[in-house]
Amino acid sequence: MSDSVVFLTPSAPPAPIRHDWTLAEIQAIHDMPLLDLVHRAGVVHRAHNDPADIQRAALLSIKTGGCPEDCAYCPQSAHHKGANLPRERLMPVEAVLKEAAAAKANGAHRFCMGAAWRKPKDGPDFDAVLEMVRGVRGLGMEACVTLGMLTQSQAQRLAEAGLTSYNHNLDTGPDFYGDIISTRTYDDRLQTLEHVRQAGIGVCCGGIVGMGERVRDRAEMLLVLANHAPHPESVPINALVAVKGTPLEDRPPIDPLDLVRMCATARIVMPKARVRLSAGRKSLTREAQILCFLAGANSIFYGERLLTTANNEADADAELLRDIGVPVPEVTLAAAE
Repeated sequence: MSDSVVFLTPSAPPAPIRHDWTLAEIQAIHDMPLLDLVHRAGVVHRAHNDPADIQRAALLSIKTGGCPEDCAYCPQSAHHKGANLPRERLMPVEAVLKEAAAAKANGAHRFCMGAAWRKPKDGPDFDAVLEMVRGVRGLGMEACVTLGMLTQSQAQRLAEAGLTSYNHNLDTGPDFYGDIISTRTYDDRLQTLEHVRQAGIGVCCGGIVGMGERVRDRAEMLLVLANHAPHPESVPINALVAVKGTPLEDRPPIDPLDLVRMCATARIVMPKARVRLSAGRKSLTREAQILCFLAGANSIFYGERLLTTANNEADADAELLRDIGVPVPEVTLAAAE
């Protein structure tokens, strides 16, 4: 008879979904010893999600540059002329759908489209976006757009076109927000999220770390999101990409473990959300990315480019996912031809 003793602990039922978190609770979770934090997040993740279900989303800038907002991190702002980003008109619908088809062939589940607008105007351009949404849905993919502030009627029209999700990030906590953006208020962002929710569209909302904010600011952002009922279906966690010519160009890279902590905390307080490991992932090692997955991240942007910044190569991502046991089709097209 073996001298070893095996203790079997019955699995506890999943903790209830909460919308009454306090700032102190969230900050205490974020500041836990890292191994304890990752373990707790992993337990929550597996209680509510399939750990092998990592969604791959492709992202395309359908209208680039010339944005009247002054977001300090963004090279698309017309205020940051030193970024030298060319201003481009809205892409033709056919060109966008060709990119979407290529993304699907490479294994993307969702196709996200971003336009550098403060808010879209009703008219031909908005009608074209609706056609893009219908076309992406017709390919059998989820469709997400980010267009700036929306009216209720615009949100309803997007819903009628079949839009899966609308991205509108809070960026940071309310106390630090004014240090990053002056042309749009925090309440403006919350109002757009309410319009999206009322239209029955999924909410995609997260933020950026590494802009000079405190841990408290990060926790405040998660507090706002976690106390929404229901929670956002998707929570992007971005690391700042310090672009030359923007006010944040000299910000140092964040510690990758800061990103792990944010993914883990978001997972614990929003158990069923897609926690999206988003911008800044290119600077992470394979091991750091895997640690984020262990901490509950279950979505990545898939493809060589985000809106205006570089992303990991699709074949490298496919190899990484296969190595951790996630099936991914062979990459066939780097981009639409």
